[in-house]
Amino acid sequence: MDSSPGVLILCSLLCSVSAQAPVVSVEPRAATVRQGESASFRCQVGSGAPPVQLQWKRANNQALPDNAKVGPDGSVLTIAKARPENKGQYRCMASNSAGRSTAMAVLNVKYAPKVQLTQAGPLQVRMGEPVSVDCRATGRPRPTTTWKRQGSTLQLVTKETNDVNTIQWPAVHPEDSGVYICLAENSEGVAEVKIKIVVQGQPGAPVASVGATEMTVVDGHTITMSCQASGSPLPVITWSKLRAPLPWKHTVSGGVLTLNGVGRQDSGQYICNATNIHGYSEAYMQMEVESPPYATSLPDQVRLQPGDALSLQCLALGTHPIQIEWSRGGRVSLPPGSESTKDGSLQIAHVKLSDAGTYKCVATNHIGSSEALARVIIRA
Repeated sequence: MDSSPGVLILCSLLCSVSAQAPVVSVEPRAATVRQGESASFRCQVGSGAPPVQLQWKRANNQALPDNAKVGPDGSVLTIAKARPENKGQYRCMASNSAGRSTAMAVLNVKYAPKVQLTQAGPLQVRMGEPVSVDCRATGRPRPTTTWKRQGSTLQLVTKETNDVNTIQWPAVHPEDSGVYICLAENSEGVAEVKIKIVVQGQPGAPVASVGATEMTVVDGHTITMSCQASGSPLPVITWSKLRAPLPWKHTVSGGVLTLNGVGRQDSGQYICNATNIHGYSEAYMQMEVESPPYATSLPDQVRLQPGDALSLQCLALGTHPIQIEWSRGGRVSLPPGSESTKDGSLQIAHVKLSDAGTYKCVATNHIGSSEALARVIIRA
């Protein structure tokens, strides 16, 4: 054999190639698809002595799912019509006579929530017993879960641990009877499940009820809330407000609570309590007080010289959303170059003598409107 330097170098290169294990990579390294969509990963051999054999498997060495297909040369893995259980790691293994190497790919599958309850309804319970119902939700992204009572928009206070949301009562009362809904939601959709709870009271136990569980009223009006109660002996009815005393302008007569001249501070949950020798029962009324806007201008008068900057701010109190619009008195349009913003400010960078006058801001919501005036005096 020729032992010249050129032959030795060539042999060294050929020997190193023939002895090299394959080097592989996967593109893309991670993919996220919706349920029902397809995803593909390509295994690429960067170097290594041929022939190189490619093989795809799950990262835990399990076989590929039945909706996975591998291309003719073994390099492309396609997950067709992806299912939630297809999520996870996939491994491409390349091997030749010198060894083997692997590269990983991660598949994420987004899907709409699914919900289930730990118990089936209707749920029959006795008054005073503790009750809890677990709602388990799955989905990707992880869904948010809430409980509400059918016929009410109020969200109930619940206990959440991992993917389980629990509604619970330390001791149920007849007024807790009803249909309860567990709602799960993520970017892919919404799912709900219902359960009916029936609370059986002992003979003669009080049962309180109100005509409506929610009301929206206008500031300044007089409001009545009526509560009825059954039981033997006839229960005594009292009214209270959650976490606050009753408004000082109130009267109670025959189970009817009257609130005179309500204000926004009177919004909240009102509780009717019916009590007799067998126990008590509560019914709830949620009241929201809305008010028309009240507009003010800051400042309401300003003195400037030509070339000065004008800045007026319209402030509005009341139920949102509130729209604010600036205009000029005397049916004169706003000066050229003036700027008004949604937050109620009016700006003029450099005023002129002709910009003097009265400016008006009007604040409007779905109940009414209010206006405020600002006088602008400009003297050379």
